[in-house]
Amino acid sequence: MGNGIEKICCFIGHRRINKTATLEKTLKDVVEGLIVTQNVQTFLFGSKSEFDDMALNIVTRLKEAYPAVKRVYVRAVYPLLRKEYEEYLLELYDATYMPMRVERAGTASYVQRNREMIEKSDIVVVYYEEKYALKKGKSGTRIAYSYAKNQKKLIINVCEE
Repeated sequence: MGNGIEKICCFIGHRRINKTATLEKTLKDVVEGLIVTQNVQTFLFGSKSEFDDMALNIVTRLKEAYPAVKRVYVRAVYPLLRKEYEEYLLELYDATYMPMRVERAGTASYVQRNREMIEKSDIVVVYYEEKYALKKGKSGTRIAYSYAKNQKKLIINVCEE
């Protein structure tokens, strides 16, 4: 697989997406390609979006064929977890953590969480639709997408505008 150096990928996307069979197949092909050709072993996830949910389902299915894959949930809330909630999360993910900078971010916690994921990642898979982002006004996905570009990350946009 790849060049031996393990890589990390994160997912960033709009809260609402146009869920299609084509999008699901595209995302599955992208993720599997990253595992096989780029040696991506760790996938970072946020929450609160249909895109995150779709990506998690795909990575979870691919984990059966590629058991070394790790799913990590990067929290933007709940610095301290109740045992029941942590057990629930660990049924979906292989690990979870909340970055220190997010704990102190207040209302910007989601922006800081996304920055953390982008900085840790080699590749950023996004579902970014310019028209949707502009219509929404303040778009966390637009902020994250711009940040990933500024960080010179490899960005793969799976949105079919």
